[in-house]
Amino acid sequence: MSCRHIFLSKGIEAFISRMIEAGPAANRPPHMLLEADLRVVMSLLLMSAAAMMVGACDRQSAGNAQGNAANASAPAAPSPDEVPASGEKTAPQSENGFSFRIDRSHKGEAAPDFVFTTMDGKDVTLASFKGQPMVVNLWATWCGPCVAEMPTLDAIARAHAGAKLKVLAISQDSQGAEKVTPFLAARKFAALTTYLDPENQFGFKYGTGLLPTTVLYGPDGKETARVVGAMDWEGDQAKALIAELTTKS
Repeated sequence: MSCRHIFLSKGIEAFISRMIEAGPAANRPPHMLLEADLRVVMSLLLMSAAAMMVGACDRQSAGNAQGNAANASAPAAPSPDEVPASGEKTAPQSENGFSFRIDRSHKGEAAPDFVFTTMDGKDVTLASFKGQPMVVNLWATWCGPCVAEMPTLDAIARAHAGAKLKVLAISQDSQGAEKVTPFLAARKFAALTTYLDPENQFGFKYGTGLLPTTVLYGPDGKETARVVGAMDWEGDQAKALIAELTTKS
């Protein structure tokens, strides 16, 4: 259930409870009728406020993301319970103009076995790259921060080709190749390999609610860390994450 649904459900439940406690409208004095009317107004205001808060909770859909791409990947500030004392999830960080959060709370989880496709429509799974460390990047053409970080992903794909590091840029565009093909043609990345996941299987699996999201896997197919938000993949933080992967291969 999304943050929106939880918020609205609790507000409606509280309102109904108060109305039941007050008894039938015919039995209430005038001041209680006025109070009930005010409660209706307050509930509607709370619902409106909840609708405006959705962007901080829900993953952007392709339908409304065109106008909100810049906000789609800005990591929300974590609450205290989202940042364990063990440091599995770091606080939001910034490096070279990019904002991100590193999350190690899923370390050791196996890579999913979804079938996604190459740009020419061939089926592939992450198991196809067994034995190679992987950087799995979820992005979309409408996501501004995704587009901004892609040249740095292309750079590490080129720089680490000899180390057998596999950089997979998996598009979450619902229109698939129709949208992605002209996007790639205009940018001419040198080494970045792009795939299609129009059903957003990876997005739902990882459940961060934000793009870009990048998950790193060792050669054993187990997750080492994930990055929520855009990162400079030639920066110091990224170099440390990649070194952790390549030293295991």
